[in-house]
Amino acid sequence: STHDLLTSLRQVEKMLAVHEASYQQGLRSLKKKLIAVHNSTMAILNNASCPKPDPPAHGRRLGRVFDVGHEVHFLCKPGYELIGPRTRVCLESFKWSGQKPMCRRDTGNSLPSFSPPARSSSSSSFPVSAALSASSSVISPPLTSSPTARPFSPTTSSPFASVRPSHCTHFLGSTRCTCDVGFTISGRDNNICTDIDECRLFPLGQPGLLCVHQCVNTPGSFHCFCPDGYDLASDGRSCTDINECENQMHNCTGDQVCVNTFGGFQCVEVECPFMKNATYIKTSPMRCERNPCMLGDVACTQAPNSISFHYLPVVSNMSAPRVLFRVSAARVLGDTLRFGLAGGKSRGHFSVQRSGRQTGTLLLVTPILGPATLEAEVEMSELERNDLLGRYLTKVTLFVSPYEF
Repeated sequence: STHDLLTSLRQVEKMLAVHEASYQQGLRSLKKKLIAVHNSTMAILNNASCPKPDPPAHGRRLGRVFDVGHEVHFLCKPGYELIGPRTRVCLESFKWSGQKPMCRRDTGNSLPSFSPPARSSSSSSFPVSAALSASSSVISPPLTSSPTARPFSPTTSSPFASVRPSHCTHFLGSTRCTCDVGFTISGRDNNICTDIDECRLFPLGQPGLLCVHQCVNTPGSFHCFCPDGYDLASDGRSCTDINECENQMHNCTGDQVCVNTFGGFQCVEVECPFMKNATYIKTSPMRCERNPCMLGDVACTQAPNSISFHYLPVVSNMSAPRVLFRVSAARVLGDTLRFGLAGGKSRGHFSVQRSGRQTGTLLLVTPILGPATLEAEVEMSELERNDLLGRYLTKVTLFVSPYEF
């Protein structure tokens, strides 16, 4: 009947739809498997590389990529000369070109292949990767230095130290020339390696500077130097202040106090002031207290109850505004505390602000170029119903370094 025929057709249509969905799902699954196989095959091919070459004894290897077509370079330590190829290329057979080089002790006067000077407390050297460009022209500039920098006389002024022949290898009909670290390709046929003047490329005072203070170019490298009073930091580029006071490197007498500064030290002698109507006694190395006043001696009671001395070392051209010092009252007898500048040299560089109920803050409001010595006097007055109960003076002395570090 017609009804049975329509029912059969619907069942066939449903069956075909189920088969089509199963077929589409099978295609998607097969496509995913093919993609996975392709990715794993490419990963295997991409990871194919030459074995990691060992550096020669008494030398080192430059280069961390060992894929086909990539190069590694070999250098020797001072006093050794390289025997064998300076450069080896990873071949398509996953083997390195040439023979394994070795470093032999140099018995002649030839220039060593690898010559970073030994680090000391005041200098350091770093190789900078050679820029393998087609041509380059490097002009050595005068040394950037400070009048107080430690003297240094480079012994690498020979033209043979700044210009060397390149290292060329022939592979599959082409020639590839490279230079040692710190040199760049130059010459019409790329047959010359010219020293890169890192100090000129990265001058002082610009982003990416190599040395905080002084940079001296050497063949294939450079040195960083610090001024007197500083040691070269562990990064080989920054300068760390030497604490002459802690290390007993000062000449202060027993009556003086050694104050470490950035790049040096100061010997200070704290003396209590002499006033006409008040006398003071030193109660600690940095504090003087007023002796009791006679009854009714108004001039004596107007003098500061105590005078404290503080010495702060700061770097040159420090950004402002900046908090330098805080004065606080341990206990308050009156109902009012007032803070202000009482005196001192260069008052225009300072300001006093209240930072709490019992605290005043000394601020540096303008940058100061060193070397310089500035003084500020912060006064804290205690009042009860506007009657003065006591004055407390803090004398702050700033020792500004000639350097910004």
